[in-house]
Amino acid sequence: MSAAIPLVDNPISLFNQWMEEARAAGIQIAEAVSLATVDPEGFPTARVVLVKEATERGVVFYTNAESPKGRHLRATGKAALCAWWEATGRQVRLRGTVEEVTAEEADAYFATRPRISRLGAWASRQSEEIASRDVLEARVEEYSRKYPGEDIPRPPHWTGFRLRPLDIEFWREGAYRLHDRLLYIRDGEGWKTKILSP
Repeated sequence: MSAAIPLVDNPISLFNQWMEEARAAGIQIAEAVSLATVDPEGFPTARVVLVKEATERGVVFYTNAESPKGRHLRATGKAALCAWWEATGRQVRLRGTVEEVTAEEADAYFATRPRISRLGAWASRQSEEIASRDVLEARVEEYSRKYPGEDIPRPPHWTGFRLRPLDIEFWREGAYRLHDRLLYIRDGEGWKTKILSP
């Protein structure tokens, strides 16, 4: 099979390579991807999250599990991610099943976050209505007094999710909309590939 996009044994390695090349091309937050989930009524919704790890085990991001996205992920166990890097003219789409990371993994990553971000994880009831920003700032101050030092435990509602891709599509911009598309489909422990028309 001939493909303009490289054929590799592990497409996650190519995803990481493309992300690094996007960063090298000047994209400051190359790890930003759109996360799509479906609510109980079957309506899709999307928002941007940050990829914190991409390995053979899957792609990891962190969030408030009590937020709409967290509830959707827990209810369906499925999601999709889409990365778009304009500077390199590349896109990657991933679909798959989702599981929560272990408490140890979540604790380890939470400890690396800036202090104000850790306090914010306690203070914000993500996506709930508040009267004003003053409410949020007051809650941050409340938790700042409660945890005056660097030892701030991870809130029980804050965790990570790992998407295990069932398929990954690589797209590269081509002249006159003759783009390159290569689809990897999970096949047991390996992958099979399909070249797609633009």
